[in-house]
Amino acid sequence: METRLPLYKKLLVMYRIEPGCLGPQGADYVEEFCVFAKKRLKDNHGHCLRWTIKPRYDKTLPELEFQIKNAVLSRDNAAKYMDSFGIDIDAFEEELEESLADLVDAFFER
Repeated sequence: METRLPLYKKLLVMYRIEPGCLGPQGADYVEEFCVFAKKRLKDNHGHCLRWTIKPRYDKTLPELEFQIKNAVLSRDNAAKYMDSFGIDIDAFEEELEESLADLVDAFFER
């Protein structure tokens, strides 16, 4: 069994969803989808990661961001953190993209 870290030591994965990813009326569904997606993703590497899924209304903000203790981490530092838990960041990001695509389908099939 994996040791669960206290919240303040976990890496926060913040993913911002563009409303357009949900289709032409995505703006009508994006807030609800974010709640749905977070519930489905929260246990993914839950021993060392926390999740925030938000709408991406401001395109100047990155789609994917990593933080610890409210401080933004570079992708390289996030990769080092994940590597210490045996998580490859490239594979993680690819799996996340695939999971989100599947979640969009699941969201509209409910």
